[in-house]
Amino acid sequence: MSPNTTSQPEFELSLGYGESVVYMEHGYPNALVRWHYHDEFELHYIAATRGKVFVGDYIGEFEPGHFVLTGPRLPHNWISQTHTDEHVAIRDRLVKFDQHLIRDMAKVAPELAELLPMLDRAKYGIEFKGETLDQALTFMRAMRDCEGAAKISLLIEFLLVLAKQTQYHLLSTVSMKSNADDTSLLKVDQVAHFITENYAQQITLSTVAELVGMSESAFSRFFTKATGNGFNEFLNRVRISRACELLANTNEPVTHICFEVGFNNVANFNRRFRRIKQLTPREYREEVQQRLQVVG
Repeated sequence: MSPNTTSQPEFELSLGYGESVVYMEHGYPNALVRWHYHDEFELHYIAATRGKVFVGDYIGEFEPGHFVLTGPRLPHNWISQTHTDEHVAIRDRLVKFDQHLIRDMAKVAPELAELLPMLDRAKYGIEFKGETLDQALTFMRAMRDCEGAAKISLLIEFLLVLAKQTQYHLLSTVSMKSNADDTSLLKVDQVAHFITENYAQQITLSTVAELVGMSESAFSRFFTKATGNGFNEFLNRVRISRACELLANTNEPVTHICFEVGFNNVANFNRRFRRIKQLTPREYREEVQQRLQVVG
């Protein structure tokens, strides 16, 4: 499996002259898939594939129906785990809107102030759950076929729906606002792809520092500033994320999973897992199974 590694990350200028709301869609692989940020809010819906999602300092899993609102300059990326020759026609549906649009409108239409708390939370990234997901896909398709001022009306209507939702969680633990240049974004993207593909192998700080042409000390400082995680913490979060997949979807023993995701010590695996998830691996598996029984 291999994600696209040929894209050149850059600060995105998404809104053209005379536009405050835009709809976009693209497949995978695609040059738009990279570690990046922009000045707009973004509603992002994943239509196909599974893989790793990075939002601020958050690292998790995504699958079809994954739906997130990101705030201005919050770095993010979705890396699909697909076969080398696999191409997906439409993976992402997204709507971007000017960061000042709703706040400025609320100054003359106070009723819109009820949207502001949600927009403030978006600086951490918000993943929505439950019945909202069906509504999100309907909204995206409507925005695709919409033009002019009608896009603003449709956006506000849907944001009001989202603002009332209780099934959501915040992603990043810190409010990150990137001011990185293109070269820095490219380096983060290279490292994220490399770790996503090779997390089960031994990966050292010197290996990834060499990958992006930096000394170990310089890379360590740079990476922490750019992602909100130290390199080892970032690597452990990717490994624990994969372990959660295996615990939830297989009957493999915990000890096997430990080594499969790249840890070489069960005690260290348990300790790292508990620190990130506040549960032991066995407790996590039991909780997932209980949830599935309730749903069933």
